Amino acid sequence: MSNYKLSLDYAQKQDQLDPLSSYRNQFHIPKDKDGNDLTYLCGNSLGLQPKSTKAYINQELEDWANLGVEGHTDAKNPWLPYHEFLTEATAKLVGAKPIEVVTMNSLTANLHFMMVSFYQPTKERYKILIESDAFPSDKYAVESQLRHHGYDDKEGLILWKPREGEELLRYEDLEDILEAHGNEIALIMIGGVNYYTGQFFDFKRITKLGHSYGCKVGFDCAHGAGNVDLDLHNSGADFAIWCTYKYLNSGPGSLSGCFVHERHAHDKDLNRFTGWWSHNKDTRFNMRHEFDVLPGAEGWQLSNPPILSMAAIKASLDMFHEVGFDKILKKSKKLTGYFEFLLKTLGEDTIRIITPENPDERGCQLSIQVLNADKSLHDKLTEAGVISDWREPDVIRCAPVPLYNSFEDVYLMVEKLKPILTFPKGRN
Repeated sequence: MSNYKLSLDYAQKQDQLDPLSSYRNQFHIPKDKDGNDLTYLCGNSLGLQPKSTKAYINQELEDWANLGVEGHTDAKNPWLPYHEFLTEATAKLVGAKPIEVVTMNSLTANLHFMMVSFYQPTKERYKILIESDAFPSDKYAVESQLRHHGYDDKEGLILWKPREGEELLRYEDLEDILEAHGNEIALIMIGGVNYYTGQFFDFKRITKLGHSYGCKVGFDCAHGAGNVDLDLHNSGADFAIWCTYKYLNSGPGSLSGCFVHERHAHDKDLNRFTGWWSHNKDTRFNMRHEFDVLPGAEGWQLSNPPILSMAAIKASLDMFHEVGFDKILKKSKKLTGYFEFLLKTLGEDTIRIITPENPDERGCQLSIQVLNADKSLHDKLTEAGVISDWREPDVIRCAPVPLYNSFEDVYLMVEKLKPILTFPKGRN
């Protein structure tokens, strides 16, 4: 927007006009030793706790205390089908059909479970393509899958790299890779929003390209769920996974989400690891039946759900449902746009934003490259009361989350950054 203004009065006025501003009061905002709110811009790593979360978890603790095992059927929110209470809201949030999503396990565990089904190497087609700067856990996971199937984890891995002197990936380069190696690639597995640059990829374009060469296609949406419009069903992707502790505010190490496209929903022959929670609900407790897999994403479950973690997820999803994700996205673009405007006033000889400028190619995160800086600058920023994170070699990641961050937050962050920028101009 060209009418952004560099002033505290302007930022505060935008907060007064913001229809979502009251939701900030529904979160616990970390405070400094003097009791003042810290400027928390780290929702890309761990989302803040909704104040309602405690009541949701306490409900399950009370039912456990009062009912014991009978809580599986008699709790206010019966535990046996508890994961189903999350399905509709999750599907809406990630742009999927209810049959395509399930909440279970942890993030990298779900990636492995998906690769059991969708990485089926052959002698001719066994390679895996990922982005060169994928989140380390994704890289380690796909390398281990290659080794598990007897392949060399370096020779079998194809990296989609940025061009010399660039940080962002180009689709033309991906097209060139597929043209040269498409018949060798069994799986394309991309981080939907790159953790380092914040680049949000075009799922539909990547999936269409991968499928045209016979590759399966999946996405790690850890930095996407609750942050961008994933539109997973229409993307055509075979699978996707995400965590719930970043933008979905469900607490450290909370459960992961899984998407399996509807076209795979009734394929009982699709290879998978199984457990009793992926078995037909009608006969699950008979205990003597042969395995009968559930249709849809539920058919990838293994174990009964961890209720306390799911209660925290339910608290957050209920808030997303109440607000409406379209309104969250609208504020996100405006808030991050203002943050971008403020950062650019510092001058490109001081900082550079490596996240795409196009709002449709990013979420709320901006990755700030501070020229000639090291981690000591980030430490000084933390001392000044700004909670962000540092990623080697020279990037500070900041994510103004629309549910609890304000225009004043991003204004204060930039004002606190200014006196810290004491590094010489230019790059070493």
